Amino acid sequence: MGGHLHCATLEPIPIIGGTGALGAGLARRWARAGVPVVLGSRDAGRAEEAAAKVRGAVPGSDVTGLQNEEAAAKGEIVFLTVPFRAQSENLNNLREAMRPGQILVDCTVPLAAAVSGKATRSLGVWQGSAAQQAQEMVPEGVTVIAAMHTLAAPVLANLDAELGEDVLVCGDKKADKAQVARLIEQIPGLRAVNAGALEMARIVEQLTPMLISVNSRYKTHAGIRLTGLPEGDHWA
Repeated sequence: MGGHLHCATLEPIPIIGGTGALGAGLARRWARAGVPVVLGSRDAGRAEEAAAKVRGAVPGSDVTGLQNEEAAAKGEIVFLTVPFRAQSENLNNLREAMRPGQILVDCTVPLAAAVSGKATRSLGVWQGSAAQQAQEMVPEGVTVIAAMHTLAAPVLANLDAELGEDVLVCGDKKADKAQVARLIEQIPGLRAVNAGALEMARIVEQLTPMLISVNSRYKTHAGIRLTGLPEGDHWA
């Protein structure tokens, strides 16, 4: 799905929190699709270690590791794939690194596990959702898009596993969502679906604890798939 991006847009995708399970899984998938990736971590050494693992899994791939602030400066669309407990700290640290015109894709899920609770429960976020909290914290001129909440990290990391699911994308401007959708659909088997304004993230983020509950019962890694959507490119 998705076709190849034009060469001019093949700038690196920075993944903040790229040493974690979701970030590393996404890195493997994009790397295999031929998209350059920059993994970010608080520690540059850990970031490079994680990048080396991806390069080992995907020979010939263009994956580098940098300290978070340096990584965030490397691309126009930055993915934040940290646990909820680390979201605020990471966004505070990125305040000087991000610039107007960039898009931050927030993949954060406010799971109760962040405060030693159950992974099948979510936390209330004062702003309504983790994504809305992120929008309050990013520098002026940086747009937040919410996406990737329902993807299972183990499935992403297993390059033998075929994907076939939808990614619900929330944001206030279709043009910004379309840019993110193009990157998502570089990964074969993922379809980006326009799920509405950023405030819809409060619903989408709640799907993750529900999926964790389903998957623990069925011993699987089920994803989300919407039926009845028309064929064709919805982002044109």
